Amino acid sequence: MGWRARKDVSFPLRPYLEKKGIEFIAEAVKEIDPAKNIVITESGASVPYNFLIIATGPHLAFDEIIGLGPQANTVSVCTVDHAEDAYEKYKKFLEDPGPVIIGAAQGASCFGPAYEFAFMLDSDLRKRRIRKKIPMTFVTPEPYIGHLGLAGVGDSKGLLEHEFRERHIGWHTNTKLKKIEKDKMLVESVGEGEKEMPFKFAMLIPAFKGVDAVSSAQGLTNPRGFVMVDEFQRSKKYANIYAVGVCIAIPPVEQTPVPVGVPKTGYMIESMVAASVRNIKDAIDGKPPTAKATWNAVCLADMGDTGIAFAALPQIPPRNVTWAKKGRWVHLLKAAFEKYFIRKMKKGVTEPFYEKMIFDYLKIKKLEKG
Repeated sequence: MGWRARKDVSFPLRPYLEKKGIEFIAEAVKEIDPAKNIVITESGASVPYNFLIIATGPHLAFDEIIGLGPQANTVSVCTVDHAEDAYEKYKKFLEDPGPVIIGAAQGASCFGPAYEFAFMLDSDLRKRRIRKKIPMTFVTPEPYIGHLGLAGVGDSKGLLEHEFRERHIGWHTNTKLKKIEKDKMLVESVGEGEKEMPFKFAMLIPAFKGVDAVSSAQGLTNPRGFVMVDEFQRSKKYANIYAVGVCIAIPPVEQTPVPVGVPKTGYMIESMVAASVRNIKDAIDGKPPTAKATWNAVCLADMGDTGIAFAALPQIPPRNVTWAKKGRWVHLLKAAFEKYFIRKMKKGVTEPFYEKMIFDYLKIKKLEKG
């Protein structure tokens, strides 16, 4: 939307890492050799390890659908580069507006950004007084609006459907993307068959896969390239390799007519990291691993002029706590959290005491008791 610039949401890593005594190698990993305990970088350098934490995030599988992605016929918000490209195309779209399609591909696992983008785009178009000219449609493999890959969170279905109706955003659930051309896409909905949908601007979240450098290591990943881990975040084959975040394998929470993945982001990742670090420390001390991540999920979904806060404790049902609330306070809180999180990373303090006190009060924990 052009509401932020790159400098507002990013900063150079090296000085902040080196201040903490952490060596920073600004190179992509080409290969992991678990037998020799080395990581090989693109330049051919070998970096030895006693313990390895894999936190690569995903490979964005745009190539699985013809015409999908920034190099083809849709935009993306999965990286800062993608977001900048999307903004440039959005400015051109505003000169000659038309139908908009937003959503996710089959197998996608991170639906929050698609919903946020739809609501933020709606808000921006209303501010520009041109919303009435632009039909908007949401296309998703989810079995219903608000499923989120989690079988819903609280009344997420009712809340998000209500917002779509209020904002005149149509939707198609249980839908696969078949092919995307410059100005139209072919989709297939369960029970409805194939349908051509015209568009002038489209943002679609792709399915994720594991990155090649990780999936090429024998026995480390499943067929999609995600690292298979045990309850302690350790590789099921290599005891000194841990994995956290989007790169790990988590089965779907339920079977759906169209494949839907599970989100693995935000606070859930922080809990995985906390468990991994504790278990590595125990291994160094000659103790067995004991720390298990709660996989609790806390999400602030910005909607441009309001927002919805979700909590799922734990993320995978059945849950101890399921909660969802809407209000302008969420929009304001997310803007504040953005600045707070960047400041926290620059200071190298992952969990200030006051943050821990707040989460303790809310009974939101990173690690399971005992």
